[in-house]
Amino acid sequence: MAMGTLSDQSDDDFNPEINTTPLVDVMLVLLIIFIITIPVINHSVKLDLPRASTQPNDAKPETVNLSIDAQGRLFWNNKPISEDELQQQIVVAAQKTPQPELHLRAERTTQYEKVAQVMAAAQNGGLSKIGFITDPEKK
Repeated sequence: MAMGTLSDQSDDDFNPEINTTPLVDVMLVLLIIFIITIPVINHSVKLDLPRASTQPNDAKPETVNLSIDAQGRLFWNNKPISEDELQQQIVVAAQKTPQPELHLRAERTTQYEKVAQVMAAAQNGGLSKIGFITDPEKK
């Protein structure tokens, strides 16, 4: 029993090659059937969802610029104030909703003691957000 030898001894020998033409035909028929039936199978349920209106709710807090110059003078939003007025302004700002951010700007030659006093006053007055503003060196 010779199974698919490559020699040309006789033309009646068994040929082991697979004929793929019927397989391709069957696959094409299945592909067409699936293309037709898939949209029919896809069921959808209609829902009546509630509508909501969205408004941007970005209420950014106000910022307060507090500057201290080299002599220790205080400026609340570029207006000169005394230390007593500073305490009052801090208490008023702490009562606002949302609470404003305190941006503290001091000159390079300002004494650290003055900066620490202003920070303590802000903390005692109820302001919790304090940021330090610096100016980049000019070359």
